[in-house]
Amino acid sequence: MTGRLTGKIALITGVAGGMGVTAARMFAAEGARVVGCDLDKDGAARTQELVRAEGGEITVMGGVDLGDAAAAREWVDTAVATYDGIDVLYNNASTQRFGAIDELTVEEWDFTMRNELSLVYYTVRAAWPHLKAYGGGSIVNVGSIAALRGVEFMSQNAHASAKAGVIALTQQLVVEGGPHGIRANVISPGMTETPNTAPLLADPSERFPGVVLDRIPLGRHGRPEDVVNAAIFLASDESSWISGTNIVVDGGGSVLG
Repeated sequence: MTGRLTGKIALITGVAGGMGVTAARMFAAEGARVVGCDLDKDGAARTQELVRAEGGEITVMGGVDLGDAAAAREWVDTAVATYDGIDVLYNNASTQRFGAIDELTVEEWDFTMRNELSLVYYTVRAAWPHLKAYGGGSIVNVGSIAALRGVEFMSQNAHASAKAGVIALTQQLVVEGGPHGIRANVISPGMTETPNTAPLLADPSERFPGVVLDRIPLGRHGRPEDVVNAAIFLASDESSWISGTNIVVDGGGSVLG
């Protein structure tokens, strides 16, 4: 690592596993002081122990339900106070439900909106006055290629709608944040290996890998570090004049429609 984030204070959500734990490790390795959170208390504690064992500076808070506006604000306020500042807000956390339009329940729709879109709004809203007070910063929101197209192999009505909302919200943050030195960008991953997708990717006999992986020009599914590398760039001063982008990280798959 090259110290690209040295001196920066980064708030990262959903660090107990998957892309989140990779983000915590890589941001800390690049010199950031990280404050993470997750609903999973045990996973949060494991990530904190792991990153500190690797020499990183990190504080992780478990049991944080970001889908509750008051809880999101409490975490953000505490996180900013931990290292007396904020430079980066990385909205990685999300949980969703899938189902066909005539099978997805209203409760599942509401659950997905709460845990993929509302929680982003809540953390940004809580961080906004801090970002203004500290002279700006970088907001990195995780979207999805699901927001850009429909697919035949997965019923992603709620998920796609929520992630499209994240992209639209980010665009407005660009306009409102610019005068305060606040940048906002989106990363939209394609099929990336996480604990949730690993079972699908592990069985080549399933139709799913054939439909998805055979249509990725670079010939492989994504890894968490592929996504986090983009986030590090957007968090760093290297992207100081970049705001309003949606970086698609999918091996080129989305160009095939």
